[in-house]
Amino acid sequence: MFEAKGIMVFYENMLALNNISLNCAPERIVGIFGANSAGKSTLMYTLSGIMLDIRKKEEMAGGERITIRGEILFEGKNIMEAKASDRAKRGIVLCPERRRIFPESSVLENLKIGAYLATNKQAKDTLEYVFSIFPALIPLKKRLGGFLSGGEQQMLAIGRALMAQPKLLLLDEPLLGLSPAIQFLLSRTIKEIRDHRKTSILVAEQYARPVMPIIHYGYILENGAAVLEGSKEELMDNPDVRSAYFGVG
Repeated sequence: MFEAKGIMVFYENMLALNNISLNCAPERIVGIFGANSAGKSTLMYTLSGIMLDIRKKEEMAGGERITIRGEILFEGKNIMEAKASDRAKRGIVLCPERRRIFPESSVLENLKIGAYLATNKQAKDTLEYVFSIFPALIPLKKRLGGFLSGGEQQMLAIGRALMAQPKLLLLDEPLLGLSPAIQFLLSRTIKEIRDHRKTSILVAEQYARPVMPIIHYGYILENGAAVLEGSKEELMDNPDVRSAYFGVG
């Protein structure tokens, strides 16, 4: 069980996240939906521990002061002060917004870099699995990441995250900038990862239409606050959600 309680993030005097609480039960897909600047990436950085690194860099550079409050519980332990690397070792792995692959490394090299927490057998088995769910990457194994299309880069980014053996996979805007066909393909693959790997998945996304059908529970963010939550059915039946995310009343 992963649970966040009363998460608050301040940039100097600006409130970026306002008292957000959420949870993700084992083997569940939970959606976090919101428009640009709703706070999705800040939340994912906070849950993954990267916000602690950002805060430290700002302190060292004499930049803006970042304040983080709340609790993050994973497998019964409060990991709010745990570094991102320690959270990754526990099984919390972030696939960041805009892919952030290594453009000068090949597809295969990118995937092997992601396996730094895996045993040799885990790396071998997971590599085979990644190519089974993303067969488009098979003929591209030696191609540099920077020469892949946006959809191929996103497949690679998700594959690289899987190589780190996540128990909880955090996907930050995995559909950003992709065609509707690729969005739906990736959404089906996310569900397949949960079904086959029994991985818990937290997906933050602006494009709710392809993701909403695969989630078990979801949260709607506005201006850094969770304004609505519910099961997939409850959210899809809500007229405000249908109007904002599906274009229907």
